[in-house]
Amino acid sequence: MKKGLLIAIAIIAALLLFLVPSYNGFVNEEENVDQAYAQIENQLQRRLDLIPNLVNTVKGYAAHEKEVIQSISDARARLAGARTPEEEATANAELSSALSRLLVITENYPNLKADKQFTQLMDELSGTENRLAVARKDYNDRVASYNRKVKRFPGAMVAAITGFDEKEYFKADPRAVEAPNVDFGGEG
Repeated sequence: MKKGLLIAIAIIAALLLFLVPSYNGFVNEEENVDQAYAQIENQLQRRLDLIPNLVNTVKGYAAHEKEVIQSISDARARLAGARTPEEEATANAELSSALSRLLVITENYPNLKADKQFTQLMDELSGTENRLAVARKDYNDRVASYNRKVKRFPGAMVAAITGFDEKEYFKADPRAVEAPNVDFGGEG
């Protein structure tokens, strides 16, 4: 009887010695993923904050370009309301597309391109886009590391027991592979 109890205690102790560090590793990896995702959200918020100023600056010069300005506002609202990395990636692609159409429009307004506020906002937006690209890469690197741990043995067993699931990558919208249609109003 005592021998069986000692064996059971030894097995439980061995499992704990195996499970606790593995579980803590999952917690650390998941926190790394969450932290990297927070940086994406931080840059997306910065971008969302810059866009109204940019749109208002353009409105003063290109009031009749309502469709493009509306598409930016709509895409911005979708991005602000996104709840998952997939929704954010899709909304981000829509906003990027709308912003690229805005940049095409600015080519028709030399005074706008020369406007100090517009230039400063575009520089800030460009810097934000670069930081966003880095944040997305960092996030996807963290997700890859985490997902490998979830899928590999013996981590897969611990993940299944403790409820750690694979994380979603921040993927580009499938339409991002298509080149944008840019028309400078020339004849051709």
